[in-house]
Amino acid sequence: MAALWRSLRWRLWWATLVGLGVALLLAGWGLAGLFREHATQQFERQLQRQLDLVTAQLEVDAAGQARLRTGLNDPRWHTPYAGLYWQIDALPRQGSAPLRSRSLWDTVLALPDDMPADGELHRHTLPGPGGQTVHLLERAVRLLDQPGAPAWRIAVAADTAELEAAVDRFSGRLLTFLAVLGAALLAAAAAQLAVGLAPLRQLQVAVQAVRQGRQPRLQGRFPSEVQPLVDDFNRVLAHDEQVAQRARQTAGNLAHAIKTPLAVLSQLADHPPDDPADWAPTLQEQVQAVRQQVDWHLQRARAAAAGAPGRLAPLRPVLDGLGRVMRKVHAHREERPPLDLVLGPVDARWRFAGEAQDLQEMAGNLLDNACKWARSRVVLEVVGRRDGGFWLTVDDDGPGLDAAQRQAVLGRGVRADERVPGSGLGLDIVREIATLYGGELALQVSPLGGLRARLGLPGELA
Repeated sequence: MAALWRSLRWRLWWATLVGLGVALLLAGWGLAGLFREHATQQFERQLQRQLDLVTAQLEVDAAGQARLRTGLNDPRWHTPYAGLYWQIDALPRQGSAPLRSRSLWDTVLALPDDMPADGELHRHTLPGPGGQTVHLLERAVRLLDQPGAPAWRIAVAADTAELEAAVDRFSGRLLTFLAVLGAALLAAAAAQLAVGLAPLRQLQVAVQAVRQGRQPRLQGRFPSEVQPLVDDFNRVLAHDEQVAQRARQTAGNLAHAIKTPLAVLSQLADHPPDDPADWAPTLQEQVQAVRQQVDWHLQRARAAAAGAPGRLAPLRPVLDGLGRVMRKVHAHREERPPLDLVLGPVDARWRFAGEAQDLQEMAGNLLDNACKWARSRVVLEVVGRRDGGFWLTVDDDGPGLDAAQRQAVLGRGVRADERVPGSGLGLDIVREIATLYGGELALQVSPLGGLRARLGLPGELA
């Protein structure tokens, strides 16, 4: 049962069956009740006409006895137990038998003890002759043209069997109609489920095509409700393909980059100089080159996994930690004033849409670079962007760079000045990671007089 409940089709079927069953039951109950009410009103209206007819024919003879002026035309009045009856009693009762229709034969209607006022109409359902159930209307009348004449209680009753038979016939036909309607609605629901779930089956086929390698992306036309899911899935596939491609490229680049240093080392091993001290500088140089290339490609390999969806890293803790580290690292600056590292106000709600380590790597490289070149002041600020995300700016009051230098230092291994230690890889690493996240890195002139590094990254206010 649990497996069935996990099925979307089964859930929709249950919801349809329950909803349709409740709707049909309520419709049947309501329609049957409305028909019964209408039929009862019609039945009672006809019975009231008969009561008016009997009342109009009532007269009292010279002996003070009630009688009808003319005979009533409906043959049911004259046929025993035919289903239509009238009865007239004097008020107050005098013990004599009431005047009644021939259809009552040798029986009398057992009227309730309530006494209607003059002209007041009372309704009752009670046992009638021959085991029938009759619906009865009664009223009390007084013949005002005869002073001192008694009041008369006039009652007219009709068998309810015909009414009940009509209601039963209607209920049976209504039940048949509702059954046919229910079957038609179930067929329509089945067609609706088939049409509604068809895009999911199409999506399943498309996913299987991707899994089996027959298609690189989900292909097909999908409804507007499913298309966002397809687009997001295709973006994930594109990201994974990009990660795999960059991983292959990184491995190839690393192999190519260390080929020359390895060749030099191999030559030194095959033809060592007479004095081992002569090959120490060359050996150190090539080892350092290999180390730089390995570090660089390790950074790129880790950056290739950036941009994975669903990760949010708080901005402020990372920047606060970097600020503390940079103040310690650059606390001793030869022949330069103490460093004033200022972290501008950062809204604690800001979240970077990515790995905290990548944010730390990018911001750390920018801060370290600024602290190396700053004369005395470095300022870091975070500003939201109109299109979403944020700008992280790092300003310093150092010598700065001209336009050509700003363009050149973004290349791998390029350094603007050899006097300051470094590998020339930091800015390129920042640019590479930022690009993988859909961000950007720009170098500008700082309001402090030095260089401004402006890093745009995806993020949101939590």
